[in-house]
Amino acid sequence: MKSSPTHFFFKHNSMLIRLLIFILGICSINRSNLCCDQLFATPSSFSVIQSSLKQLKIEGYFSFKNFDHVAKDFGNRYHFLPSAVLYPKSVSDISSTLKHIFDMGTTTDLTVAARGHGHSLEGQAQAYRGVVISMESLRAPAMRFHHAGELPFIDVSAGELWINILHESLKLGLTPKSWTDYLHLTVGGTLSNAGISGQAFKHGPQINNVYQLEVVTGKGEVITCSKEQNADLFYGVLGGLGQFGIITRARIALQPAPKKVKWIRVLYSDFSTFSNDQEQLISSKDSFDYVEGFVIINRTGLLNNWRSTFNPKDPLLARKFSSEGKVLYCLEVAKYFNPEDTPNTDQNIEVLLSKLNYIESTLFQSEVSYVEFLDRVHVSEMKLQEKGLWDVPHPWLNLLIPKSRIHDFAQEVFGKILTDTSHGPILIYPVNKSKWIKGTSMVAPEEDVMYLIAFLSSAMPSSTGKDGLEHILNKNKKILNFCNKAHIGMKQYLPHYTAQEDWKVHFGPRWETFARRKSTYDPLSILAPGHRIFERASLLQQR
Repeated sequence: MKSSPTHFFFKHNSMLIRLLIFILGICSINRSNLCCDQLFATPSSFSVIQSSLKQLKIEGYFSFKNFDHVAKDFGNRYHFLPSAVLYPKSVSDISSTLKHIFDMGTTTDLTVAARGHGHSLEGQAQAYRGVVISMESLRAPAMRFHHAGELPFIDVSAGELWINILHESLKLGLTPKSWTDYLHLTVGGTLSNAGISGQAFKHGPQINNVYQLEVVTGKGEVITCSKEQNADLFYGVLGGLGQFGIITRARIALQPAPKKVKWIRVLYSDFSTFSNDQEQLISSKDSFDYVEGFVIINRTGLLNNWRSTFNPKDPLLARKFSSEGKVLYCLEVAKYFNPEDTPNTDQNIEVLLSKLNYIESTLFQSEVSYVEFLDRVHVSEMKLQEKGLWDVPHPWLNLLIPKSRIHDFAQEVFGKILTDTSHGPILIYPVNKSKWIKGTSMVAPEEDVMYLIAFLSSAMPSSTGKDGLEHILNKNKKILNFCNKAHIGMKQYLPHYTAQEDWKVHFGPRWETFARRKSTYDPLSILAPGHRIFERASLLQQR
């Protein structure tokens, strides 16, 4: 019996068809990939994958259905369904899975993504028709504290949340040194990026405060690494976007914990004055323990909103201040202390504030516990969840701008490209890169001082106005285009690109090292496909 033309086409072009399906899946947005699953995925292909994974002897388990939640992240814009989800109980579960897929070689297109608390922005922790590993299921080993020597630390699973580490550490009077603004994130997730917050000018980012890691490579090998042992992998994984291995355990530096925090906000109307004061604070030996800032454009009743948390130093002057129609810059600082040190702390703060040039009527202060301060964003999260405004698209844009170009950036973006800040805060603060360890995969501008600027927008679903997704994305695009045309020397933090050529530009002279590490530790490009840096080896070979 002769083959039909259709049969002949599918027989001799199967690889082309598979590649086309892959590209369609990668490019799909807002669940359009579900159509690809329904149209092209045959029951036999899924059954082969399921049968293969079910053969593995693991302590945890695989799920092959009801995993819509792992095809979603905080960004809420990309939705790629996997073929399976692994809920590991041990590191060997992860190692066995990766070794199994690696041993299958180029006969499969399976990729693997580690998913923490799902706070990625653009599908970075998703694996289209691959395997997603739910890292929060990995709670082994249990937290182990070592505080007998001069350098206390904690050994913790990479699936643990920072908020839990905080609470357990405080029971011993200890705390990690460096944080992110939001603590309901996993250790592995933040260490794969950097972990930057207002303490970074003193202690560096979170990747600066790690003594040792346990990593499962793309070949399934379990490797312990540090500055002294397997250093190439150690430095590569820190800020490595999950490309070289899955962090399964981390040894994190600790220090004595304070009990209280003096939390202060002041306003500026002039950007140069604002940035000069910020830079002075991060370069001073005796400074605050936390330095951040905000850009506020055309906000009504700003100081009244602060009154729910802060107290004005001069209520009468504060009542007369108007924020409407203005571009303002908020300096936010904090000083840690213990109750018995209150008089000295107050005096120290008074001296520090006397050196600043803020608008006097806008000085607001608050005294809170250390936990309340560090977990402050979670309070806002709960309020937004109550209003149904948390699970919306978040087209965030995080940039690192060199100090020498920050005024050019501010002049163009604040007040020209952006005319208000109604759909989310804009963070802005400098960090001193000289405090950062060298050799990690984290990419930043060349200068010692740079500014983190985070446009933390929320888009209203179905809106076609200024609060809609398309409008906010267009604003982000204008900002990026300006940076490129003006040669600002910007680098993206939490970067997102769709083509390898763009990634090469992002890494610059460090691309060669990044690519070498990929070929060494994940030669088939199994890991972290959501970043779209490397293509799965089987696809490359079958073209």
